[in-house]
Order: sequence, then structure tokens, then C-alpha cells
Amino acid sequence: MEIPSEQATSLCSHCDRAIPVSNIDLHFAHCSRNLERCKVCGDMVPRKHAEEHYANTHAPVACSLCSETVDREILAVHKGENCPQRIVTCEYCEFPLPAVDLFKHQEVCGNRTEFCHLCSRYIRLRERNDHEIKFHSGRLDDNPGTSRDAALPERDHDAERRQPNGLSQRRLLFTIAITGIAVIMGSIFLQRKADTNQLQ
Repeated sequence: MEIPSEQATSLCSHCDRAIPVSNIDLHFAHCSRNLERCKVCGDMVPRKHAEEHYANTHAPVACSLCSETVDREILAVHKGENCPQRIVTCEYCEFPLPAVDLFKHQEVCGNRTEFCHLCSRYIRLRERNDHEIKFHSGRLDDNPGTSRDAALPERDHDAERRQPNGLSQRRLLFTIAITGIAVIMGSIFLQRKADTNQLQ
């Protein structure tokens, strides 16, 4: 019994696919009438669905946060890094707010003062890290032989320094609550937008 040789093929000049020679004329007639090449990705798509393909796959989309139109491929990067309405957190008070408002907020927030228990001075929040590095880094290491009496006020300072942890936990819970509300409002907005588009 003879094994049939591979069927000869010919390249369709419309879609560039290898088609059996016996079917090439029929294929070309059907292919050129019904399919077209997407100008963006080069895929062959049915002519009647070409606009839908472009709209669903390549068309720029509006950011759900700021309504700016961006390329679909960079939407995630835009929302995560560039969108002025993305939620960010103040480095001084951990309050969540839109990125567009962060600079003005931190200008005010960073000028608030906090009492330094180590040197009994009020320090601006924006200068807190520099202050601790400049005046208090290694302070405990420098005085390994402190007397028992000198250690007592230090314990009081430690207790006072630990108090803001409760405040920090409240800020964290507040941040989580605000973020949750933002997510819920965003999903409601998107659902309404989708409903409106369906009605049109």
C-alpha cells in the first residue's frame, strides 16, 4: 500500500495561509470577500466584525478614575502610576487622597509639629527623619553606662513613644475604610456607565 505524499499547497495572496492547491481558488474567493487584515495586529478578522474587533481589542479607552483616554495597553500602568485621581497616602499622616491633591496636602501636613521626647523640642513632621538622624542616631549606644535613675525617664519616653501605635492602627483602619468606600463607589460608577452604554 502506498503512503500518499503530502498534499501540495499554495499561499493565499489575501491571508498568507498555506491552502491545498485543489481548494485555493474557492478559498481565495471566500477569503477575499469575507475577511480583512487588522491594521493594528495583522490578524485576519471577518469584515462584518472588523469595527467590533478594533473597539474591543485596540481602541483607546477612558480611565474609570479620571476619564482620560489612554491606549488600552498602558491602562494598567496609567491607573497605577500616572492617573491624577489614583489614591495615594500622605507620608506624614497616612491619609488616603487623590494623587493630584497630594502635594498641597503634604505642604500643610508636613509643617505640623510633633514633640520630640528625646530632646523636648517640637519638630516639623517634614524634618522628623533628618532630626532623628542628626541628633538622636545611636544615642542609646553612646551611653551604655547610664545610671538607673537616668534610665527611668527613658522608660517614660519609651511609653510615650509607644502611644502613637494606637493612633497608627486607627489611621490604618481609616485608610482601609476609605479605600473600601472608593472601590465600592468606583464599581457602582462603572456599573452605571455600563448600563448607560447598553441602553444606548
